[in-house]
Amino acid sequence: MKNSLFWLILITIIWVVTVQKEKNFLKKHAIQKNIASPLQVVFARKNLGKPYIYGKTGPNGFDCSGFVYSMYKQSGVNLPRTSLSQSKVKGSKISRNFLQIGDVLFFDTSNKGEVNHSGIYLGEGKFIHASSGKENAVTISNLDGWYKDKFKWGKRINADK
Repeated sequence: MKNSLFWLILITIIWVVTVQKEKNFLKKHAIQKNIASPLQVVFARKNLGKPYIYGKTGPNGFDCSGFVYSMYKQSGVNLPRTSLSQSKVKGSKISRNFLQIGDVLFFDTSNKGEVNHSGIYLGEGKFIHASSGKENAVTISNLDGWYKDKFKWGKRINADK
């Protein structure tokens, strides 16, 4: 009986410490809920299949950063125009484990050590973006597919910025 009680207390202490560490991490990195995310996702999904056109911000075609720029602009949030500039917007970098629907994702698809692609996280490991790849259109891709080793980080863009 004493042995069981000891293990129960030990497991409870470990659980409490783990939960507190996660709360402290989230607080330290200013990770908060993305209030505007449903709007970007709704706008983004309406553009599925529209062609990839370099330098365009819509409405009939997009490049990757133009797509992200336009989806956020429609919900009243101003972002820089290029993926690299978008990646430098104020805020903490978010690892894949902490992504939320509506977060902006950044990639290095050329493996040159610099952000050159962006998209919007949809949840469950999927994101929407304007792809210049074989789809050559606004499409939904899986973070576990071709983009897995290209993913750099996410950013939570709040509606009040």
